[in-house]
Amino acid sequence: MAGRWRLFRHDAGREAGPPPVVYVLLFAICLLLGQWSAGAFQAVIVWPANGVMLAALLQLHKRQAIAVLLACVLLNLGSNVLRGDGMPFLWTNVVLNLGQVLVAGMLARRLGGAALDMRRPRRLFAFALAAAAPAVALSTTAAVGLGTWLRDYTPVMAAFVWQHMFGMEVLGLLIVTPTLLLLARAHRFSLDRAASTAGVTEAAGLFLLLAAVTAWVFSQPSAMAFAVLPPLMLIAFRLSPPWTALALIMVTVISGVGTLTGHGPMMLAAVADVPELAGLSLRMRQMGGYYVFLLVTVLTALPLSTLMSQRRRLVERLQARNVVAIEAQARAERSDAAKSRFLALMSHEMRTPLNGIAGYADLLARRSDLSPEVLPQVEAIGRSGEAMLMLVEDVLEFSRGGEEIANERLTLTELLQEAAAPARLNAEAKGLPFVLAIAPDSSGAFSGDRRRLRQALHHVISNAVKFTDRGEVRVAAAHDGAVLSVVVSDTGSGIDPAFMPRLFDAFAQSDDSLRREHMGAGVGLPLALAQMRRMGGRIDVLSTPGQGSTFTLTVPLQPVVEQEDAPSNDVERAMRVLIVDDHPVNREMMRLMLAAADCETVEANDGLEAVARAREGGFDLILMDVRMPHLDGLGATERIRALASPVAAAPILAVTADAMPEDAARCRNAGMDGHLAKPITHVRLYAAIDQAMQAAANRIERAAA
Repeated sequence: MAGRWRLFRHDAGREAGPPPVVYVLLFAICLLLGQWSAGAFQAVIVWPANGVMLAALLQLHKRQAIAVLLACVLLNLGSNVLRGDGMPFLWTNVVLNLGQVLVAGMLARRLGGAALDMRRPRRLFAFALAAAAPAVALSTTAAVGLGTWLRDYTPVMAAFVWQHMFGMEVLGLLIVTPTLLLLARAHRFSLDRAASTAGVTEAAGLFLLLAAVTAWVFSQPSAMAFAVLPPLMLIAFRLSPPWTALALIMVTVISGVGTLTGHGPMMLAAVADVPELAGLSLRMRQMGGYYVFLLVTVLTALPLSTLMSQRRRLVERLQARNVVAIEAQARAERSDAAKSRFLALMSHEMRTPLNGIAGYADLLARRSDLSPEVLPQVEAIGRSGEAMLMLVEDVLEFSRGGEEIANERLTLTELLQEAAAPARLNAEAKGLPFVLAIAPDSSGAFSGDRRRLRQALHHVISNAVKFTDRGEVRVAAAHDGAVLSVVVSDTGSGIDPAFMPRLFDAFAQSDDSLRREHMGAGVGLPLALAQMRRMGGRIDVLSTPGQGSTFTLTVPLQPVVEQEDAPSNDVERAMRVLIVDDHPVNREMMRLMLAAADCETVEANDGLEAVARAREGGFDLILMDVRMPHLDGLGATERIRALASPVAAAPILAVTADAMPEDAARCRNAGMDGHLAKPITHVRLYAAIDQAMQAAANRIERAAA
């Protein structure tokens, strides 16, 4: 409790403000002014001496504060002796002044914090209302009670003396103490840039304006006391709180002198005819209005100044944080761009060797002269390449996040068979029955994101086979006219209820020990759920440990109305294809795949040669790589589209290891009709050619319209 009600400042506090002797000198000056005012005008307007003592108590460290208080007590006692005060008022006045300062200091320390930061409006009001006012009320009540006992004050006289003493002393604390504390801690306003940029000239001009207005108001009997407020508010807005506090002292001095000499608005105040107060001077009886004026001025200017200072600090802090945030955003954007470049590079470099593995494995698997011992090995190479490609695509998908949904023509039967093909082979290797049931109403063409849907189905179906060792895996697909539902059920191990909440968390493994039976990166199901949500679908799961699981995938999918092709009178001939790739292995592989479809092929090893070959004309399709020396595929496409020959409208399919979504967008923007990411197989190549031919036909139809 003693720590919470400390009186003296903490020894670790930073020393600032004037030395102790300055407080003693200020206290002596205040006593002299009080003596002069009482002797010359029989009235004291404001009692600032206690404000000086309180500022010393709050600002100085313990030993220095005690020394200043003792010196002030001795000066106060000597002043009372010179003034001729009799007993017991000679010493009671000193005790009441000291008690007022001690009570106000303890309350201010308790409610305003150890630092007594007067820059904050809340703490300024706490000092005024919860420290200064109660302490002055307590000491004033004790003084009036003593006067009533010894001098027989009537109730009316006691009330008048109480309000006069309270106004005089509370104004002394409210004007002097915050001013000295603000001046002592003026370094806290060094970062107040808006106030510091006001300049000495502007500050001097504002003070001269305030002095002139105050002197004019209090040099004549006018009713315009609050004309002082506009220039004072201007100082509060433009300058820091220490300057505003000095301006208040200047207003107090000028207005006080004018009031004591019988000038100013207060002299117009009407005074009630009260017999008990007839012995008091008229000036003393008119002082109440002046106290109201000073109180309103102090409680308006200082809080407003501190509020503006706090606002400027908050604005400067916000601007500094904005600068930091902008820099952080720029770093994040640079990091994201670097990550995108890295992903694009890694995607290209990994797909290039995978293209040879998967492509030639597919070509070998279609040969009829392979021995029965070699064929399973070739199929194993193909499955491993497909698995590696799927893992690369999954990791890249997770790293790059989502992009816009593509709407392209797809056939559910082909899509489901392609998505289930790796799982079917794994099921056959385990001797596990695999059933793929597609409802008759799902055999048509639909419009949707083929890649996302295939990826989601692949992961869910593969997961079912991976965790099933007996029974069967069944995939049932049905379309009700607007929504596709695919139910994947198995009779495997099921899902532990404790793991169910983390089932779709990235990289989560139900068994991540070294002895786990099922391998995987933990990205399949999370990626499947993410793809379904991007397409507006969802995945529902029902599972019983030891009995199996059922995953239900539902996604909006609109059917496509097929248009009958008009009968063609063209004589059938072999399709002529231009293969453009800087790698001979890739050109040879695509030539062999197209030869199986009786296509005539011509090869070019870079973009410049591709443009030269295209000028010769007669090509039904161009397979264009992107990254090539001399002239890349994008530039070659733009030049071909600019040719003044029929080949300018030929379908161009990008066959490239650049597989990022932005790569596909760049290809289409350059004029290509489709995008096929390496590695390629017969099925993927033929499907991509069909889509590119359809896109080219639509393009030509739009151009003709």
